[in-house]
Amino acid sequence: MSTATQQQLKALQAALAAEHAAVYGYGVVGGRIHRERRADARAAYDAHRARRDALVREVRDLGARPVAAAAGYALPFPVPDSAAAVRFAAELEDRVAGVYSDLVRACDGERRREAAGALREAAVRAVRWRGESVAFPGLAERAGAGTASSGSPSATPSR
Repeated sequence: MSTATQQQLKALQAALAAEHAAVYGYGVVGGRIHRERRADARAAYDAHRARRDALVREVRDLGARPVAAAAGYALPFPVPDSAAAVRFAAELEDRVAGVYSDLVRACDGERRREAAGALREAAVRAVRWRGESVAFPGLAERAGAGTASSGSPSATPSR
């Protein structure tokens, strides 16, 4: 396997891990969010599941074993109510955007276009949750600690 393919595979696996964590995270969000925002949470959950499933196929197509989801994830902060669920959803999307930013850098061609589309979708969802945007979504320097550079999209797996 070429070095470029290995870098792409590493970035794909990180994106897959991010999607696993996002799916888990939206389970938490869905359990706490007010009724008015449940459709948004469900749409995001479905989008992350679809991206996760596509990434599993891509990793397998490269001849690798897809990274498995953790049994549970430590949340970055308590999510006891709807307001915290909204903040958590925005953070989930910021962290997913950071991982897709890494994938954009690692790939080219169609895979890069798909990663850029996933980055854009995560950034748009983050804006919808937060109510405001950031200048450069997906950049770890802008988003703070625990994003793309850590490889952890929402939190660390519980052990």
